This record gives sequence, structure tokens and C-alpha cells, in this order.
Amino acid sequence: MQIQHHPLPSASLGTHREIASFHYGPAGGRKAYLQASLHADELPGMLVAHHLRARLKQLEDDGALLGEVVIVPLANPIGVAQSIQGSAFGRFDLPSGVNFNRGYPHLTPKLKQALEGKLGGDGDDNVRLIRELARQSLQEWPGAGETEAMKVILLSLAVDADVVLDLHCDHEAVMHLYTAPQLADRAMPLAALLGAQVVLTANESGDDPFDEACSRHWWELAEHAGTGSNVPFACLSATVELRGTQDVRHDLARQDAEALLDFLALEGFVACESMPTVPAAACEPTPLQGVEPLAAPHGGLLVFVREPGEDVRAGDVIAEIVDPVSGLVTPLCTSISGRFFARTNARFVHRGMRVAKVAGATPFRVGKLLSA
Repeated sequence: MQIQHHPLPSASLGTHREIASFHYGPAGGRKAYLQASLHADELPGMLVAHHLRARLKQLEDDGALLGEVVIVPLANPIGVAQSIQGSAFGRFDLPSGVNFNRGYPHLTPKLKQALEGKLGGDGDDNVRLIRELARQSLQEWPGAGETEAMKVILLSLAVDADVVLDLHCDHEAVMHLYTAPQLADRAMPLAALLGAQVVLTANESGDDPFDEACSRHWWELAEHAGTGSNVPFACLSATVELRGTQDVRHDLARQDAEALLDFLALEGFVACESMPTVPAAACEPTPLQGVEPLAAPHGGLLVFVREPGEDVRAGDVIAEIVDPVSGLVTPLCTSISGRFFARTNARFVHRGMRVAKVAGATPFRVGKLLSA
């Protein structure tokens, strides 16, 4: 195992932060990259990474790792240091207000120019060339501030990987995944092993999150090269939502770490006498455009009457908004049928606040599809 330290530029006099990456197995071949807590107040991924590191060290000592596995257990040292009067504030960069999981470099435009006339008929050669040019492009990316530099470092660690898993969580939720439609079939064994109850897919969700920055350019370059081109979809990337913020438990983290290792075995990173058994999936992929975010029609107490993981039908009441002064009770109903999979952990809400999400099979939304 090797530890690499990636210093961030100092944002202010007397401060210094760095990202630590842990590298297991033989480098130079296939590579898997996993990072935790890019939203720094989403903590379950840190504990999963802790258990993964112990297991990977054991596998490495046993000679059972067939490729390189990179773990970044604390992807956001900037956000983890942010608090407001004792409350963690790790989703947004305080100086700029920018979401830490938005605004990653979209590599396709630069790569199209750099690859002009250089792609050949050998898919492996094309993959090596595209990855080399992608790394060069990131070195040239203007990242003047500390947060922008952090984004470039993280993407540089992941851009040449065959598998990229970004470990997050929601407020209160069941296990769920985000990935691209082109990658859904390859991601479904991961979903099944983790017990995911929702798998959401989108070509472009809006605002360039980390997972899309790692994989989106592959199918865009293949489309640009045209019929007969040999540009594989060389990176499976997914955002893994490890339930809710309070699900920081050793039993869950060990379970999730073993599921991730089983998936890495299926992907050829771990040698084993027999391949892991993949259980039946708990869901089919559904479009991110089919998710209905439910918003509070007015302020008041939020009382849920349904639980995440339940299947609901159009018109079902998900929660009630109670005005304790007037006594008004307003039912909050879903307009679609699907799976209620995530909700806020707030129990007093303001008008317009998003409080719940239902995943439906029929796309109906356009534009930016992710929450702020």
C-alpha cells in the first residue's frame, strides 16, 4: 500500500490542507477509484472507506489484488472543516456558495480538439490515448482557488480509472445509485449487491457532478467519432447514496464494504476461488427525469405518513404540513406512481422547501435534475 499526499493551495495565511489517497494492488493496469464524503457532512462513506482499507490491506498482503484500487477516505478537507455555530456545513463552499459536487471540468470539448485525426481502429490504444490527453487537459485547467484546485486533484486521481464510485448519502433515504443509461447494465450487479432500492439514470443531470465528469466524455467522444469508431465506454462511474446521514454504523459499513469488494471481484480486481453470488436486484433503472421532488406548500411542522422504500401511487399522501397557529393541516401528495426513496431530516419547513423524492418510471422533468 502506498499513501500519496496532494497539497491544496493555501486559501489564507497560516492554513494548509491536503488530500490523502491510499493505493492498493499493482499499478499500471486496471484501476478502480473510490472516494468518500465529497459532501463533507455526509459521513457514512468515511466509515465504509475505513473498513475497505482494512480489507484491501489484507487482500494485498495475500496477493489477491489483480489491479490498483485507490481509496480517498476524506475527499473534502475544506468542507469537513466548515461549521456554523457547531453545525456541520459540508455541502457548499462557504466563500463561494458553490456545491462541492458541481462544476467539475467537462473534458469533451478539449478532447475533441486534441484527438482530431488521432483515433485508430484499436479500442485499447484509443483508451490509452484519451486518458493521456484527459490527464494533460486537467493539468492545464485553471484552478486558482483552493476549492477549484481540490476538484482538479480529485478528478485527476479518477479520470484514468475503469471504475469510479463516489460515496455519498441523503438526509434520510434507502440505498440508491446514480449513473448513466449507457452504464446501467454494468452497474446493476453493484446495485443488487448493495441492496439498492432505486437506480437513477441520466446522460446529463446538470451542473457537471463528479461522477459524470469521469465518464461522460467516453460516450460523447464515441458519438463524435461516428459510426465505425472504436471508442469504448471505458469508465463505469456511479454515485452511491449510502442511505441517510445518521446511518453511521459499523454493521452497515462492513456490509457495504463487503458488497463493494464483491463488485470489484466481478470487475476483475480481486482474485477469488469463485465469483460472488449476485442477488436479485430490488429495482430496475429509472430515469432521473422521472423523479418528483415534493415541496412544502407553506411553512409548518412536517409529519411524514409514509416511509422511504415504500411504493406509492399517484395521489398518495406522503406527509402532512401542520400550521400550529391556525391548525391548518395540508396533505402533501405525490402526482406520480413510483418508489418513495428519500426525504429531508428537517421537521419544520418553509414554503418551497424540497422535502421528499419519489422515483417514477416515466420521464417528465427537463433542465437541471439534481437538487442544489
